[in-house]
Amino acid sequence: MKKLILISLLTAVFGIAHADDFRVLLDLRGKWKFALGDDPARASANFEDGKWDEIYAPSPWEDQGYPGYDGYAWYRKHFHASPDWDGRMLYLSLGYVDDVDEVYVNGQFIGFEGIFPPHYQTAYNISRYYVLPPSVLNLDGDNVIAVRVYDGELSGGITHGSLGVFERRDPLVPDFPIISPWKFSLGDDMAWKDPGFDDGTWRSIFVPRYWEVQGYRDYDGYAWYRTRFRAPAELADQTLVLLVGRVDDLDETYLNGERVGRTGTMRNQGKGVLNSDDYAKLRAYTVPAGKLHTDRDNVLAVRVYDGYMHGGIYDWPIGLVTREHYLKWKDRQQKGWNWIQDLLDHVLR
Repeated sequence: MKKLILISLLTAVFGIAHADDFRVLLDLRGKWKFALGDDPARASANFEDGKWDEIYAPSPWEDQGYPGYDGYAWYRKHFHASPDWDGRMLYLSLGYVDDVDEVYVNGQFIGFEGIFPPHYQTAYNISRYYVLPPSVLNLDGDNVIAVRVYDGELSGGITHGSLGVFERRDPLVPDFPIISPWKFSLGDDMAWKDPGFDDGTWRSIFVPRYWEVQGYRDYDGYAWYRTRFRAPAELADQTLVLLVGRVDDLDETYLNGERVGRTGTMRNQGKGVLNSDDYAKLRAYTVPAGKLHTDRDNVLAVRVYDGYMHGGIYDWPIGLVTREHYLKWKDRQQKGWNWIQDLLDHVLR
């Protein structure tokens, strides 16, 4: 009996805790434009959807005049962004989508879950939180979200959950964000960690965002990211924490040619060793005082191994924080989990 109570309580408490991590900036529940069928032109910001039907989201489309329909459909919704979103770590939440989705904002592909036919794989039970880069938005102007959906059986569409633009309630905001352009290459060569390596022919890529939505769909394996940045003089003699967001799945991170941290185990000329939760871990690596250049460029190189589905540096924050700042944030996070543990201990006595 206690086991059943524990399972029920964990499901409820951790669901509440996850939802409480985020604060809504814009509620997107309500009427969305909707059309059955599939046409890639519908992703465009300029696509004319004036004659489409309207349905409420979140709610299964079967309950809104499309009973028994399985297959493709598209949702579209216009919204007004706010100028004060500039520089903030934003997320687009679409609740739960039954079964597969691709999401576009102003025509730019920002995320997906599940696999469309012919290799269909449902993701009906995964909450959709997609990184929403301010760079894709028209701040203080009109924006449009387009969602391509495939339903394999039973209920279909954006069925339930929170819809909106969100930010974390207690984000770890870098003291020095690293927002310079990033270079990217598939493959694996340890020479790519060296500061003097010439990455001029590498393609540019946005960080954080999965590489699958940036032209590398279905790629699993090794890849490297590189960027250069100049740090302010006041950071020179401090012990710092380098934040590399969250990485799917494994990483080794190098600053000026020296490894400062890693998550998971990589093997040269072979597959990485995957643990089930590596992809969800925040990459926070200590940079001892004196290791950061303030009189010339620093070179940050991140070696990544992706074993399945999504890949790459996909979530905030990216940058440097002082050790004191990091410890204060970490302490607040720990206090939040302590009350959950106390509650479980009390119930199960």
